[in-house]
Amino acid sequence: IVMKNSTLWADIAHPILIGTHGSTDKPEILENIVYQNLDILDHKEAQIDYQGVMSLNAGDSNLIRNVRFEDIRVEDFRQGQLVNIRVFFNSKYCTSPGRGVENILFKNVSYTGSNAEISVIEGYDDDRKVKDIVFDNLQINGVKIADTMAGKPGYYKTSDVARIFVGNHVENVIFR
Repeated sequence: IVMKNSTLWADIAHPILIGTHGSTDKPEILENIVYQNLDILDHKEAQIDYQGVMSLNAGDSNLIRNVRFEDIRVEDFRQGQLVNIRVFFNSKYCTSPGRGVENILFKNVSYTGSNAEISVIEGYDDDRKVKDIVFDNLQINGVKIADTMAGKPGYYKTSDVARIFVGNHVENVIFR
């Protein structure tokens, strides 16, 4: 699946959200998905569990893997998070937790603005993890966020500088 050369505007909800709904009885794999050359103009979502300009939320026994976000430009939006990557269960919307999120690349993604709330990356348990997430040339307000960036105190995680909460059951998040 490829979505490219598009402009997205979400009045209420999320510009990009995959994985929440599926079939617990017949688990699905959402894979090999590419979002390329997108301009995202707005995002407004008050439900903290469902924020994220770019959201990968594995529920209903879904497995999400091999997703690429490339050449994405995000303007300031009204309310929400830049990214939300989670394996989760919410009985209001799902019948089971997802199976995992893995091998996700954010390449040449930029955000310009001041309204982004803290983004979230979080797994569910030891068997349902989020792993192998790479941010390659993530720029926030013109600042390149990288593990080797100058001026970042050694005791800070790079995700702190990017304002991304990396929670439990997450492995191998890289900023380069």
